[in-house]
Amino acid sequence: MRTLEVLESNVRSYSRSFPAIFSRARGSIMLTDGGRNVIDFLSGAGALNYGHNNHQIKAAITEYLASDAIVHGLDMATPAKLAFMNTFNSAILRERGMQYRFQFTGPTGANAVEAALKLARKVTGRQNIIAFTHGYHGMSLGAIAVSGNRSYRKASGVSLSSATFMPYDGYLGPAVDTAEYLRKVLVDKSSGVDSPAAILVETVQGEGGINVAGKEWLQSIQAIAKTVGALLIVDDIQMGCGRTGEFFSFEFSGLSPDIVVLSKSLSGFGLPLSMLLIREELDVWQPGEHTGTFRGNNLALVSATAAINIYWRCPRFSEGVHRLGELMRRQLEAIASEHGNRFAVRGRGMALGFDCHMTEIAEATSRKAFEKGLIIERCGAVDQVVKFLPALTIDVETLNRGLEIFEESLAETLKQAKVAVT
Repeated sequence: MRTLEVLESNVRSYSRSFPAIFSRARGSIMLTDGGRNVIDFLSGAGALNYGHNNHQIKAAITEYLASDAIVHGLDMATPAKLAFMNTFNSAILRERGMQYRFQFTGPTGANAVEAALKLARKVTGRQNIIAFTHGYHGMSLGAIAVSGNRSYRKASGVSLSSATFMPYDGYLGPAVDTAEYLRKVLVDKSSGVDSPAAILVETVQGEGGINVAGKEWLQSIQAIAKTVGALLIVDDIQMGCGRTGEFFSFEFSGLSPDIVVLSKSLSGFGLPLSMLLIREELDVWQPGEHTGTFRGNNLALVSATAAINIYWRCPRFSEGVHRLGELMRRQLEAIASEHGNRFAVRGRGMALGFDCHMTEIAEATSRKAFEKGLIIERCGAVDQVVKFLPALTIDVETLNRGLEIFEESLAETLKQAKVAVT
């Protein structure tokens, strides 16, 4: 760890929260150099939905590497790219009655968000983007301009413009319909808000605190976008690829986004891969108008194809995610109930948040959990929410043990806090 302190930038974060050297991993277990087994409820910030070193997916990668096939080919045609596109189109899109064109962007989710915003502005000739309170879309300048966290925005060092923030579902309490507020602002020509190129939304805000948008609210947002001539962009970077139960997080609401942003677990193996799904009539790019060296990582396309074939060819996998999600929710709600319901549990599928309401409680709990053998992240405006993102493939025994560690850690934190107050 001394090497990190001497050579790596101060910007590092996860190595501070989880001070250990991780040498190996399999499924939902990570092994440290010191010989500790640690349960992973972080899953690469949502990039490892199928667990670490998934052997079925790894077999496809190994075979591909051994064949001397193309690994890096810019956006040239390769068998790996064609296989992925055909597989995704048949197993994911057609099965859901969807039709989109694929745009492979740079390797990160922020790269894909930048491309989506740029395309929306090109299509509409407008500049303004409607974003939402507590939203998070990446750290590049365009992406951070539509993200709400003040500390992230301040770190950009420049003025962030061409975005208007509106209250997310529930932001003003259950009695206020924030979609109706948005509608009134956008149809009122004297509201002071410029007509938007797009409305950018997460169906579940991950970094923002596991805030969940309701079905009716999302449908209203889609209708508003259509009314005002804006594109509807769904950021499914963290909540897509099965995290909420269905492959796309918006399926439950019946949305038909104009653009869908995918990344993180798209490759199925933690390899960098991002893309946009674009309605055909919106694909107005000129050749090479938006480009990049690392578009369509062929190795990641191979692993992505394998992940789809292994997990998404039948409904049983999705059903299993829903079952595990309900198990998690019941246990977390029981923990909250034991403490007089002073905490809140929310989320969908296997993306759940335990709102401690106090940064200190969440921080101490996650720290104790790591000491006991569990990695859990925090999120929310002041990192007051403990975020649960276990692998979708986790076994029930490991899941239960992780939840037990969390429960023990929370109880110890509260006990110490009570003693300190006394």
